[in-house]
Amino acid sequence: MTSFARGQRVIGAATHYVENQPPWRVDVDEYALNAPLGAAMRGFGAEWAEDDLRAAGVLVGSGPFQRDAHLANVHTPLAHAHDRWGFRLDEVEYDPSYHRVIAEAVARGAHTSAWADPRPGAHVARAAMFMLFAQVEPGHACPVSMTHAAVASIEGSPWVADEWLPRLYSREYDPRLIVDGGKASALIGMAMTEKQGGSDVRAGTTVGESMGGHAYQLTGHKWFCSAPMSDGFLVLAHTRSGGVDEGLTCVFVPRILPHGMRNVFRIQRLKDKLGNRSNASAEVEFDGTIGFLIGEPGRGVRAIIEMVQRTRLDCVLGTAAGMRQSVAEAVWHARGREAFAALLVDQPAMTAVLADLALEYEAAMLAGLRLAQLFEAEASDRDVALRRLATPVSKYWVCKRGPHHAYEALECLGGNGYTETFPLARRYREQPVMAIWEGSGNVIALDVLRALTRDRESGEAFADELATTAGSSAILDRHVERTLALLQRLAAEPDEAPSQARRLSEDLALAFQASLMLRHAPGQDADTFIAARLGEERGAQYGVLPSGTDAAAIVARH
Repeated sequence: MTSFARGQRVIGAATHYVENQPPWRVDVDEYALNAPLGAAMRGFGAEWAEDDLRAAGVLVGSGPFQRDAHLANVHTPLAHAHDRWGFRLDEVEYDPSYHRVIAEAVARGAHTSAWADPRPGAHVARAAMFMLFAQVEPGHACPVSMTHAAVASIEGSPWVADEWLPRLYSREYDPRLIVDGGKASALIGMAMTEKQGGSDVRAGTTVGESMGGHAYQLTGHKWFCSAPMSDGFLVLAHTRSGGVDEGLTCVFVPRILPHGMRNVFRIQRLKDKLGNRSNASAEVEFDGTIGFLIGEPGRGVRAIIEMVQRTRLDCVLGTAAGMRQSVAEAVWHARGREAFAALLVDQPAMTAVLADLALEYEAAMLAGLRLAQLFEAEASDRDVALRRLATPVSKYWVCKRGPHHAYEALECLGGNGYTETFPLARRYREQPVMAIWEGSGNVIALDVLRALTRDRESGEAFADELATTAGSSAILDRHVERTLALLQRLAAEPDEAPSQARRLSEDLALAFQASLMLRHAPGQDADTFIAARLGEERGAQYGVLPSGTDAAAIVARH
Protein backbone atom coordinates (compact mmCIF):
# COMPACT_ATOMS: atom_id res chain seq x y z
CA MET A 1 0.00 0.00 0.00
CA THR A 2 1.36 3.40 -0.93
CA SER A 3 1.52 5.95 1.90
CA PHE A 4 0.99 9.69 1.44
CA ALA A 5 2.17 12.63 3.49
CA ARG A 6 -0.46 14.38 5.58
CA GLY A 7 -2.39 16.90 3.47
CA GLN A 8 -1.34 15.36 0.19
CA ARG A 9 -4.25 14.92 -2.24
CA VAL A 10 -5.25 11.30 -2.81
CA ILE A 11 -5.28 10.63 -6.53
CA GLY A 12 -7.96 8.21 -7.69
CA ALA A 13 -10.11 8.26 -4.56
CA ALA A 14 -13.06 9.27 -6.73
CA THR A 15 -13.33 9.26 -10.49
CA HIS A 16 -15.46 12.38 -10.70
CA TYR A 17 -18.09 14.49 -9.04
CA VAL A 18 -21.43 15.18 -10.73
CA GLU A 19 -21.62 18.91 -11.19
CA ASN A 20 -23.60 21.36 -13.33
CA GLN A 21 -26.52 18.95 -13.80
CA PRO A 22 -30.08 20.10 -13.02
CA PRO A 23 -31.89 18.11 -10.35
CA TRP A 24 -34.56 15.63 -11.35
CA ARG A 25 -37.79 17.43 -12.16
CA VAL A 26 -39.94 15.49 -9.70
CA ASP A 27 -42.46 16.11 -6.91
CA VAL A 28 -43.77 19.24 -8.61
CA ASP A 29 -47.33 20.53 -8.96
CA GLU A 30 -47.92 20.38 -12.69
CA TYR A 31 -51.07 22.47 -12.48
CA ALA A 32 -49.74 25.22 -10.23
CA LEU A 33 -46.60 25.58 -12.35
CA ASN A 34 -48.66 25.88 -15.54
CA ALA A 35 -49.79 29.50 -15.26
CA PRO A 36 -51.25 29.67 -18.81
CA LEU A 37 -53.47 26.66 -18.13
CA GLY A 38 -54.75 28.12 -14.86
CA ALA A 39 -55.53 31.41 -16.56
CA ALA A 40 -57.34 29.61 -19.37
CA MET A 41 -59.50 27.66 -16.94
CA ARG A 42 -60.72 30.92 -15.47
CA GLY A 43 -61.09 32.49 -18.91
CA PHE A 44 -63.18 29.60 -20.23
CA GLY A 45 -65.48 29.40 -17.20
CA ALA A 46 -64.16 26.29 -15.47
CA GLU A 47 -62.51 27.84 -12.41
CA TRP A 48 -64.76 25.68 -10.21
CA ALA A 49 -62.60 22.68 -11.17
CA GLU A 50 -59.30 24.12 -9.95
CA ASP A 51 -59.19 22.25 -6.63
CA ASP A 52 -59.47 18.91 -8.45
CA LEU A 53 -56.92 20.02 -11.02
CA ARG A 54 -54.45 21.05 -8.31
CA ALA A 55 -54.78 17.64 -6.68
CA ALA A 56 -54.20 15.97 -10.04
CA GLY A 57 -51.24 18.26 -10.72
CA VAL A 58 -49.55 17.15 -7.51
CA LEU A 59 -50.25 13.50 -8.33
CA VAL A 60 -48.91 13.46 -11.89
CA GLY A 61 -45.83 15.43 -10.84
CA SER A 62 -44.99 13.00 -8.06
CA GLY A 63 -42.10 10.54 -8.11
CA PRO A 64 -44.28 7.39 -7.95
CA PHE A 65 -46.47 8.52 -10.84
CA GLN A 66 -43.49 9.45 -12.97
CA ARG A 67 -41.94 6.06 -12.24
CA ASP A 68 -45.15 4.30 -13.26
CA ALA A 69 -45.18 6.33 -16.48
CA HIS A 70 -41.64 5.16 -17.19
CA LEU A 71 -42.31 1.51 -16.32
CA ALA A 72 -45.49 1.35 -18.39
CA ASN A 73 -43.47 2.29 -21.47
CA VAL A 74 -40.53 -0.01 -20.68
CA HIS A 75 -42.63 -3.09 -19.87
CA THR A 76 -44.89 -3.00 -22.88
CA PRO A 77 -48.16 -4.99 -23.29
CA LEU A 78 -48.12 -8.66 -24.21
CA ALA A 79 -50.80 -10.52 -26.18
CA HIS A 80 -51.89 -13.99 -25.08
CA ALA A 81 -53.88 -15.63 -27.87
CA HIS A 82 -54.22 -19.01 -26.14
CA ASP A 83 -53.98 -20.42 -22.65
CA ARG A 84 -51.64 -23.29 -21.71
CA TRP A 85 -54.10 -25.92 -22.93
CA GLY A 86 -54.65 -24.31 -26.32
CA PHE A 87 -58.03 -22.70 -25.67
CA ARG A 88 -58.57 -19.21 -27.07
CA LEU A 89 -57.74 -16.58 -24.47
CA ASP A 90 -57.32 -13.37 -26.49
CA GLU A 91 -56.14 -11.20 -23.62
CA VAL A 92 -53.59 -8.43 -23.33
CA GLU A 93 -51.34 -8.31 -20.29
CA TYR A 94 -50.15 -4.93 -19.02
CA ASP A 95 -47.56 -4.03 -16.47
CA PRO A 96 -49.13 -3.13 -13.09
CA SER A 97 -47.76 0.40 -13.53
CA TYR A 98 -50.11 0.95 -16.48
CA HIS A 99 -53.11 -0.08 -14.43
CA ARG A 100 -52.13 2.34 -11.67
CA VAL A 101 -51.83 5.21 -14.16
CA ILE A 102 -55.15 4.64 -15.89
CA ALA A 103 -56.93 3.97 -12.60
CA GLU A 104 -55.90 7.42 -11.36
CA ALA A 105 -57.05 9.09 -14.59
CA VAL A 106 -60.43 7.37 -14.45
CA ALA A 107 -60.84 8.14 -10.74
CA ARG A 108 -60.48 11.85 -11.52
CA GLY A 109 -62.91 11.81 -14.43
CA ALA A 110 -60.43 12.32 -17.26
CA HIS A 111 -62.70 10.08 -19.32
CA THR A 112 -66.40 10.89 -18.94
CA SER A 113 -66.80 13.51 -16.19
CA ALA A 114 -68.24 16.03 -18.68
CA TRP A 115 -71.03 13.60 -19.60
CA ALA A 116 -71.72 12.40 -16.05
CA ASP A 117 -71.95 15.94 -14.62
CA PRO A 118 -72.87 18.27 -17.52
CA ARG A 119 -72.62 21.66 -15.82
CA PRO A 120 -71.23 24.80 -17.48
CA GLY A 121 -67.52 24.40 -18.12
CA ALA A 122 -67.61 20.62 -17.69
CA HIS A 123 -65.99 19.83 -21.05
CA VAL A 124 -63.28 22.45 -20.45
CA ALA A 125 -62.54 21.00 -17.01
CA ARG A 126 -62.43 17.48 -18.40
CA ALA A 127 -60.07 18.62 -21.16
CA ALA A 128 -57.69 20.13 -18.61
CA MET A 129 -57.73 16.96 -16.51
CA PHE A 130 -57.08 14.89 -19.61
CA MET A 131 -54.08 17.08 -20.50
CA LEU A 132 -52.54 16.83 -17.02
CA PHE A 133 -52.47 13.04 -17.21
CA ALA A 134 -51.45 12.89 -20.88
CA GLN A 135 -48.57 15.28 -20.14
CA VAL A 136 -46.76 12.64 -18.10
CA GLU A 137 -48.02 9.33 -19.56
CA PRO A 138 -49.68 9.63 -22.98
CA GLY A 139 -50.35 5.98 -23.88
CA HIS A 140 -53.18 5.42 -21.42
CA ALA A 141 -54.95 8.47 -22.87
CA CYS A 142 -56.08 6.42 -25.89
CA PRO A 143 -58.77 4.33 -24.12
CA VAL A 144 -59.60 7.29 -21.86
CA SER A 145 -60.28 9.41 -24.95
CA MET A 146 -62.28 6.76 -26.76
CA THR A 147 -64.45 6.11 -23.72
CA HIS A 148 -65.25 9.82 -23.52
CA ALA A 149 -65.95 10.08 -27.23
CA ALA A 150 -67.98 6.87 -27.52
CA VAL A 151 -70.77 8.32 -25.39
CA ALA A 152 -71.72 10.63 -28.27
CA SER A 153 -72.32 7.64 -30.55
CA ILE A 154 -73.88 5.27 -28.01
CA GLU A 155 -76.32 7.61 -26.25
CA GLY A 156 -78.85 7.57 -29.11
CA SER A 157 -79.20 3.76 -29.06
CA PRO A 158 -80.98 2.89 -25.79
CA TRP A 159 -80.64 -0.87 -26.30
CA VAL A 160 -76.93 -0.33 -25.73
CA ALA A 161 -76.89 2.95 -23.81
CA ASP A 162 -79.16 1.88 -20.94
CA GLU A 163 -76.74 -0.81 -19.82
CA TRP A 164 -73.41 0.66 -20.86
CA LEU A 165 -73.49 4.41 -20.18
CA PRO A 166 -73.65 3.99 -16.37
CA ARG A 167 -70.57 1.79 -16.64
CA LEU A 168 -68.76 4.36 -18.79
CA TYR A 169 -69.58 7.09 -16.27
CA SER A 170 -68.13 5.07 -13.38
CA ARG A 171 -64.89 6.27 -11.82
CA GLU A 172 -63.86 2.78 -10.82
CA TYR A 173 -61.28 0.97 -12.90
CA ASP A 174 -61.36 -2.79 -13.21
CA PRO A 175 -58.95 -4.30 -15.74
CA ARG A 176 -60.37 -7.82 -15.52
CA LEU A 177 -62.21 -9.50 -18.35
CA ILE A 178 -64.91 -11.06 -16.21
CA VAL A 179 -67.05 -13.93 -17.49
CA ASP A 180 -68.74 -15.12 -14.31
CA GLY A 181 -70.26 -11.78 -13.38
CA GLY A 182 -70.53 -8.21 -14.53
CA LYS A 183 -68.46 -5.26 -13.38
CA ALA A 184 -69.53 -1.74 -12.60
CA SER A 185 -67.21 0.08 -14.99
CA ALA A 186 -66.12 -0.15 -18.60
CA LEU A 187 -63.70 1.33 -21.12
CA ILE A 188 -64.34 1.53 -24.85
CA GLY A 189 -62.07 0.96 -27.83
CA MET A 190 -62.69 1.02 -31.54
CA ALA A 191 -61.83 -1.00 -34.61
CA MET A 192 -62.36 0.78 -37.92
CA THR A 193 -59.28 0.38 -40.12
CA GLU A 194 -58.69 -2.57 -42.43
CA LYS A 195 -55.44 -3.35 -44.20
CA GLN A 196 -56.78 -2.73 -47.70
CA GLY A 197 -58.65 0.47 -46.83
CA GLY A 198 -56.81 2.55 -44.25
CA SER A 199 -58.61 5.87 -43.89
CA ASP A 200 -61.10 4.79 -46.58
CA VAL A 201 -63.41 2.98 -44.17
CA ARG A 202 -65.93 2.26 -46.94
CA ALA A 203 -63.35 -0.08 -48.48
CA GLY A 204 -63.70 -2.42 -45.49
CA THR A 205 -64.73 -6.01 -46.09
CA THR A 206 -66.07 -6.91 -42.64
CA VAL A 207 -69.67 -8.04 -43.00
CA GLY A 208 -72.52 -8.33 -40.51
CA GLU A 209 -75.52 -10.61 -40.95
CA SER A 210 -78.69 -9.60 -39.11
CA MET A 211 -79.74 -11.97 -36.33
CA GLY A 212 -83.02 -10.14 -35.77
CA GLY A 213 -83.66 -7.21 -33.50
CA HIS A 214 -80.51 -5.12 -33.05
CA ALA A 215 -77.99 -7.97 -33.22
CA TYR A 216 -75.58 -8.82 -36.03
CA GLN A 217 -73.04 -11.57 -36.51
CA LEU A 218 -69.72 -10.24 -37.82
CA THR A 219 -67.06 -11.83 -40.00
CA GLY A 220 -63.88 -9.99 -40.99
CA HIS A 221 -60.69 -8.40 -39.73
CA LYS A 222 -59.44 -5.05 -38.46
CA TRP A 223 -55.85 -3.97 -39.10
CA PHE A 224 -55.80 -1.48 -36.20
CA CYS A 225 -57.88 -2.11 -33.10
CA SER A 226 -57.16 0.52 -30.47
CA ALA A 227 -56.94 -0.56 -26.81
CA PRO A 228 -57.88 -4.24 -27.38
CA MET A 229 -58.27 -4.91 -23.64
CA SER A 230 -61.35 -2.65 -23.52
CA ASP A 231 -64.79 -3.92 -22.51
CA GLY A 232 -66.52 -2.92 -25.73
CA PHE A 233 -65.72 -1.62 -29.21
CA LEU A 234 -67.31 0.46 -31.90
CA VAL A 235 -66.86 -1.33 -35.22
CA LEU A 236 -67.82 -0.55 -38.81
CA ALA A 237 -69.21 -3.36 -40.99
CA HIS A 238 -71.20 -3.77 -44.19
CA THR A 239 -74.45 -5.26 -42.93
CA ARG A 240 -77.16 -7.36 -44.53
CA SER A 241 -80.68 -8.17 -43.40
CA GLY A 242 -82.90 -10.72 -45.13
CA GLY A 243 -80.42 -10.92 -47.99
CA VAL A 244 -80.59 -7.16 -48.60
CA ASP A 245 -77.48 -5.02 -48.31
CA GLU A 246 -77.92 -2.23 -45.78
CA GLY A 247 -74.59 -0.46 -46.29
CA LEU A 248 -71.87 0.58 -43.87
CA THR A 249 -73.18 0.27 -40.33
CA CYS A 250 -71.79 1.00 -36.87
CA VAL A 251 -72.10 -1.83 -34.35
CA PHE A 252 -71.12 -2.18 -30.70
CA VAL A 253 -69.07 -5.30 -29.95
CA PRO A 254 -68.85 -6.28 -26.26
CA ARG A 255 -66.09 -8.59 -25.06
CA ILE A 256 -68.57 -10.33 -22.75
CA LEU A 257 -72.00 -11.19 -24.14
CA PRO A 258 -75.18 -10.55 -22.12
CA HIS A 259 -75.44 -14.21 -21.10
CA GLY A 260 -71.91 -14.21 -19.66
CA MET A 261 -69.90 -15.87 -22.43
CA ARG A 262 -66.86 -14.36 -24.10
CA ASN A 263 -67.53 -12.91 -27.52
CA VAL A 264 -65.34 -14.06 -30.41
CA PHE A 265 -62.55 -11.46 -30.51
CA ARG A 266 -59.38 -12.99 -31.89
CA ILE A 267 -56.25 -11.01 -31.17
CA GLN A 268 -53.79 -11.92 -33.91
CA ARG A 269 -50.85 -9.80 -32.74
CA LEU A 270 -49.95 -6.45 -31.23
CA LYS A 271 -48.45 -3.71 -33.36
CA ASP A 272 -44.78 -2.92 -32.79
CA LYS A 273 -45.15 0.86 -32.84
CA LEU A 274 -42.71 3.74 -33.03
CA GLY A 275 -44.20 5.29 -29.90
CA ASN A 276 -47.34 4.99 -27.78
CA ARG A 277 -45.65 1.94 -26.34
CA SER A 278 -47.66 1.60 -23.13
CA ASN A 279 -50.89 1.36 -25.11
CA ALA A 280 -51.67 -1.77 -27.10
CA SER A 281 -52.90 -1.66 -30.69
CA ALA A 282 -53.87 -4.97 -32.21
CA GLU A 283 -54.85 -6.82 -35.34
CA VAL A 284 -58.11 -8.67 -34.63
CA GLU A 285 -60.44 -11.01 -36.45
CA PHE A 286 -64.17 -11.55 -36.10
CA ASP A 287 -65.68 -14.98 -36.80
CA GLY A 288 -69.28 -15.17 -35.71
CA THR A 289 -68.71 -12.20 -33.41
CA ILE A 290 -71.86 -10.62 -32.02
CA GLY A 291 -72.41 -6.88 -32.33
CA PHE A 292 -75.35 -4.58 -31.63
CA LEU A 293 -76.59 -1.81 -33.88
CA ILE A 294 -75.57 1.77 -33.14
CA GLY A 295 -77.75 4.35 -34.85
CA GLU A 296 -79.43 3.27 -38.07
CA PRO A 297 -78.45 0.47 -40.47
CA GLY A 298 -76.37 1.78 -43.36
CA ARG A 299 -75.63 5.06 -41.54
CA GLY A 300 -72.38 3.99 -39.93
CA VAL A 301 -70.37 7.08 -40.76
CA ARG A 302 -73.12 9.31 -39.40
CA ALA A 303 -73.23 7.24 -36.20
CA ILE A 304 -69.51 7.45 -35.68
CA ILE A 305 -68.84 11.04 -36.74
CA GLU A 306 -69.53 12.66 -33.36
CA MET A 307 -67.17 10.20 -31.71
CA VAL A 308 -64.53 11.01 -34.32
CA GLN A 309 -64.95 14.76 -33.72
CA ARG A 310 -64.27 14.23 -30.03
CA THR A 311 -61.29 11.95 -30.50
CA ARG A 312 -59.87 14.52 -32.92
CA LEU A 313 -60.32 17.12 -30.20
CA ASP A 314 -58.37 14.83 -27.87
CA CYS A 315 -55.61 14.59 -30.46
CA VAL A 316 -55.27 18.37 -30.13
CA LEU A 317 -55.36 18.14 -26.33
CA GLY A 318 -52.87 15.26 -26.28
CA THR A 319 -50.46 17.14 -28.54
CA ALA A 320 -50.77 20.26 -26.38
CA ALA A 321 -50.11 18.13 -23.29
CA GLY A 322 -46.95 16.82 -24.93
CA MET A 323 -45.89 20.35 -25.78
CA ARG A 324 -46.34 21.31 -22.14
CA GLN A 325 -44.10 18.45 -21.01
CA SER A 326 -41.49 19.49 -23.56
CA VAL A 327 -41.55 23.13 -22.46
CA ALA A 328 -41.47 22.25 -18.76
CA GLU A 329 -38.51 19.89 -19.13
CA ALA A 330 -36.56 22.23 -21.42
CA VAL A 331 -37.02 25.29 -19.18
CA TRP A 332 -36.16 23.24 -16.07
CA HIS A 333 -32.94 22.08 -17.69
CA ALA A 334 -32.00 25.57 -18.88
CA ARG A 335 -32.51 27.01 -15.41
CA GLY A 336 -30.26 24.41 -13.82
CA ARG A 337 -27.49 24.09 -16.40
CA GLU A 338 -24.60 26.48 -16.93
CA ALA A 339 -22.48 26.86 -20.05
CA PHE A 340 -19.87 29.46 -20.91
CA ALA A 341 -20.15 31.02 -17.43
CA ALA A 342 -23.91 31.66 -17.56
CA LEU A 343 -27.13 29.73 -17.05
CA LEU A 344 -28.58 28.49 -20.31
CA VAL A 345 -31.88 30.21 -19.63
CA ASP A 346 -30.09 33.58 -19.51
CA GLN A 347 -28.35 33.16 -22.85
CA PRO A 348 -30.32 35.04 -25.53
CA ALA A 349 -30.27 32.33 -28.20
CA MET A 350 -31.59 29.73 -25.77
CA THR A 351 -34.09 32.14 -24.21
CA ALA A 352 -35.58 32.82 -27.64
CA VAL A 353 -36.02 29.10 -28.35
CA LEU A 354 -37.66 28.46 -24.97
CA ALA A 355 -39.99 31.43 -25.39
CA ASP A 356 -41.03 30.30 -28.86
CA LEU A 357 -41.72 26.77 -27.65
CA ALA A 358 -43.78 28.18 -24.79
CA LEU A 359 -45.87 30.33 -27.14
CA GLU A 360 -46.51 27.33 -29.39
CA TYR A 361 -47.77 25.37 -26.40
CA GLU A 362 -50.03 28.14 -25.18
CA ALA A 363 -51.63 28.62 -28.60
CA ALA A 364 -52.21 24.85 -28.92
CA MET A 365 -53.66 24.61 -25.42
CA LEU A 366 -56.02 27.54 -26.02
CA ALA A 367 -57.21 26.00 -29.28
CA GLY A 368 -57.94 22.74 -27.47
CA LEU A 369 -59.86 24.38 -24.65
CA ARG A 370 -61.85 26.58 -27.02
CA LEU A 371 -62.82 23.46 -28.96
CA ALA A 372 -63.81 21.73 -25.71
CA GLN A 373 -65.98 24.73 -24.87
CA LEU A 374 -67.78 24.29 -28.20
CA PHE A 375 -68.77 20.77 -27.12
CA GLU A 376 -70.45 21.89 -23.89
CA ALA A 377 -73.98 20.64 -23.25
CA GLU A 378 -75.37 24.14 -23.67
CA ALA A 379 -73.56 24.76 -26.97
CA SER A 380 -75.56 26.85 -29.42
CA ASP A 381 -76.25 25.97 -33.04
CA ARG A 382 -73.51 28.46 -33.97
CA ASP A 383 -71.09 26.65 -31.63
CA VAL A 384 -71.93 23.35 -33.31
CA ALA A 385 -71.32 24.87 -36.73
CA LEU A 386 -68.02 26.36 -35.59
CA ARG A 387 -66.73 23.11 -34.12
CA ARG A 388 -67.45 21.24 -37.36
CA LEU A 389 -64.76 23.33 -39.02
CA ALA A 390 -62.52 24.37 -36.12
CA THR A 391 -61.97 20.78 -34.99
CA PRO A 392 -60.35 19.44 -38.20
CA VAL A 393 -58.56 22.78 -38.72
CA SER A 394 -56.96 22.57 -35.27
CA LYS A 395 -56.33 18.85 -35.47
CA TYR A 396 -54.46 19.31 -38.72
CA TRP A 397 -52.18 22.12 -37.61
CA VAL A 398 -51.57 21.51 -33.90
CA CYS A 399 -50.78 17.84 -34.41
CA LYS A 400 -48.46 18.67 -37.33
CA ARG A 401 -46.53 20.99 -35.02
CA GLY A 402 -46.11 18.39 -32.30
CA PRO A 403 -43.14 16.32 -33.54
CA HIS A 404 -40.93 19.31 -34.43
CA HIS A 405 -41.80 20.96 -31.13
CA ALA A 406 -40.72 17.84 -29.23
CA TYR A 407 -37.50 17.63 -31.22
CA GLU A 408 -36.58 21.27 -30.55
CA ALA A 409 -37.22 20.84 -26.82
CA LEU A 410 -35.20 17.63 -26.81
CA GLU A 411 -32.28 19.49 -28.37
CA CYS A 412 -32.36 21.99 -25.49
CA LEU A 413 -31.23 19.13 -23.24
CA GLY A 414 -28.36 18.22 -25.54
CA GLY A 415 -27.19 14.62 -25.32
CA ASN A 416 -29.32 13.96 -22.24
CA GLY A 417 -32.43 14.67 -24.26
CA TYR A 418 -31.52 11.94 -26.71
CA THR A 419 -31.42 9.24 -24.03
CA GLU A 420 -34.35 7.17 -22.87
CA THR A 421 -33.70 8.00 -19.20
CA PHE A 422 -35.10 11.49 -19.84
CA PRO A 423 -38.77 11.82 -20.87
CA LEU A 424 -38.32 13.86 -24.04
CA ALA A 425 -37.00 10.97 -26.11
CA ARG A 426 -40.25 9.15 -25.38
CA ARG A 427 -42.21 12.31 -26.12
CA TYR A 428 -40.47 12.73 -29.48
CA ARG A 429 -41.60 9.22 -30.45
CA GLU A 430 -45.07 9.85 -29.09
CA GLN A 431 -46.10 13.05 -30.85
CA PRO A 432 -46.44 11.69 -34.43
CA VAL A 433 -49.29 9.36 -33.47
CA MET A 434 -51.54 12.35 -32.77
CA ALA A 435 -51.04 13.54 -36.36
CA ILE A 436 -51.88 10.08 -37.75
CA TRP A 437 -54.65 8.87 -35.44
CA GLU A 438 -58.18 9.82 -36.56
CA GLY A 439 -56.98 10.96 -39.96
CA SER A 440 -53.51 11.87 -41.19
CA GLY A 441 -52.72 15.26 -42.71
CA ASN A 442 -54.30 14.93 -46.15
CA VAL A 443 -57.44 13.27 -44.79
CA ILE A 444 -57.96 16.05 -42.27
CA ALA A 445 -57.21 18.84 -44.77
CA LEU A 446 -59.77 17.38 -47.17
CA ASP A 447 -62.26 17.17 -44.28
CA VAL A 448 -61.74 20.91 -43.83
CA LEU A 449 -62.84 21.41 -47.45
CA ARG A 450 -65.75 19.05 -46.90
CA ALA A 451 -66.95 21.01 -43.88
CA LEU A 452 -66.81 24.24 -45.84
CA THR A 453 -68.66 22.92 -48.89
CA ARG A 454 -71.31 20.87 -47.11
CA ASP A 455 -72.02 23.24 -44.25
CA ARG A 456 -71.94 26.90 -45.21
CA GLU A 457 -72.74 27.88 -41.63
CA SER A 458 -69.42 26.44 -40.42
CA GLY A 459 -67.45 28.89 -42.56
CA GLU A 460 -69.66 31.77 -41.45
CA ALA A 461 -69.25 30.80 -37.80
CA PHE A 462 -65.49 30.62 -38.23
CA ALA A 463 -65.43 34.10 -39.77
CA ASP A 464 -67.54 35.38 -36.86
CA GLU A 465 -65.04 33.86 -34.42
CA LEU A 466 -62.16 35.69 -36.08
CA ALA A 467 -64.18 38.91 -36.20
CA THR A 468 -64.18 39.06 -32.39
CA THR A 469 -60.58 40.31 -32.50
CA ALA A 470 -60.76 42.38 -35.69
CA GLY A 471 -58.80 45.58 -35.29
CA SER A 472 -56.63 44.25 -32.45
CA SER A 473 -53.68 43.36 -34.68
CA ALA A 474 -52.93 44.75 -38.11
CA ILE A 475 -50.83 41.68 -38.90
CA LEU A 476 -53.66 39.32 -38.04
CA ASP A 477 -56.22 41.43 -39.88
CA ARG A 478 -54.20 41.18 -43.08
CA HIS A 479 -53.79 37.42 -42.61
CA VAL A 480 -57.51 36.91 -42.03
CA GLU A 481 -58.31 38.96 -45.12
CA ARG A 482 -55.96 36.83 -47.24
CA THR A 483 -57.29 33.59 -45.75
CA LEU A 484 -60.95 34.43 -46.32
CA ALA A 485 -60.10 35.50 -49.88
CA LEU A 486 -58.41 32.12 -50.46
CA LEU A 487 -61.44 30.37 -49.04
CA GLN A 488 -63.76 32.19 -51.43
CA ARG A 489 -61.49 31.52 -54.40
CA LEU A 490 -61.35 27.79 -53.66
CA ALA A 491 -65.12 27.70 -53.27
CA ALA A 492 -65.39 29.14 -56.78
CA GLU A 493 -62.71 26.79 -58.18
CA PRO A 494 -63.43 23.37 -56.63
CA ASP A 495 -61.01 21.55 -58.94
CA GLU A 496 -58.10 23.51 -57.45
CA ALA A 497 -59.26 23.16 -53.85
CA PRO A 498 -57.71 19.75 -52.98
CA SER A 499 -54.21 20.87 -53.96
CA GLN A 500 -54.60 23.93 -51.70
CA ALA A 501 -56.31 22.14 -48.81
CA ARG A 502 -53.21 22.10 -46.63
CA ARG A 503 -52.48 25.76 -47.22
CA LEU A 504 -56.04 26.71 -46.34
CA SER A 505 -56.06 24.52 -43.22
CA GLU A 506 -52.79 26.02 -41.99
CA ASP A 507 -53.95 29.58 -42.61
CA LEU A 508 -57.27 29.00 -40.85
CA ALA A 509 -55.54 27.34 -37.89
CA LEU A 510 -53.05 30.16 -37.42
CA ALA A 511 -55.84 32.73 -37.59
CA PHE A 512 -57.82 30.77 -34.99
CA GLN A 513 -54.82 30.46 -32.65
CA ALA A 514 -53.80 34.10 -33.07
CA SER A 515 -57.33 35.28 -32.27
CA LEU A 516 -57.39 33.11 -29.15
CA MET A 517 -54.01 34.42 -28.03
CA LEU A 518 -55.31 37.98 -28.33
CA ARG A 519 -58.31 37.11 -26.17
CA HIS A 520 -56.65 34.97 -23.50
CA ALA A 521 -52.87 35.51 -23.36
CA PRO A 522 -50.93 38.56 -22.11
CA GLY A 523 -50.55 41.24 -24.76
CA GLN A 524 -46.81 40.69 -25.23
CA ASP A 525 -47.27 36.95 -25.68
CA ALA A 526 -50.08 37.42 -28.19
CA ASP A 527 -48.24 40.07 -30.20
CA THR A 528 -45.05 38.00 -30.27
CA PHE A 529 -46.89 34.86 -31.38
CA ILE A 530 -48.64 36.73 -34.19
CA ALA A 531 -45.48 38.46 -35.39
CA ALA A 532 -43.44 35.23 -35.20
CA ARG A 533 -46.02 33.18 -37.14
CA LEU A 534 -47.52 35.74 -39.52
CA GLY A 535 -45.30 38.82 -39.58
CA GLU A 536 -42.50 39.88 -41.88
CA GLU A 537 -39.85 38.69 -39.39
CA ARG A 538 -41.26 35.18 -39.07
CA GLY A 539 -38.84 32.29 -39.38
CA ALA A 540 -39.05 28.66 -40.37
CA GLN A 541 -37.48 27.40 -37.13
CA TYR A 542 -38.25 27.87 -33.44
CA GLY A 543 -36.32 30.67 -31.76
CA VAL A 544 -36.72 33.19 -34.59
CA LEU A 545 -38.57 35.94 -32.71
CA PRO A 546 -39.17 39.55 -33.73
CA SER A 547 -36.56 42.10 -32.71
CA GLY A 548 -37.16 43.58 -29.29
CA THR A 549 -39.07 40.59 -27.89
CA ASP A 550 -38.75 40.21 -24.10
CA ALA A 551 -38.20 36.47 -24.34
CA ALA A 552 -37.15 36.20 -20.69
CA ALA A 553 -40.54 37.50 -19.53
CA ILE A 554 -42.34 34.95 -21.69
CA VAL A 555 -40.21 32.11 -20.34
CA ALA A 556 -40.74 33.27 -16.75
CA ARG A 557 -44.51 32.94 -17.15
CA HIS A 558 -44.13 29.33 -18.21
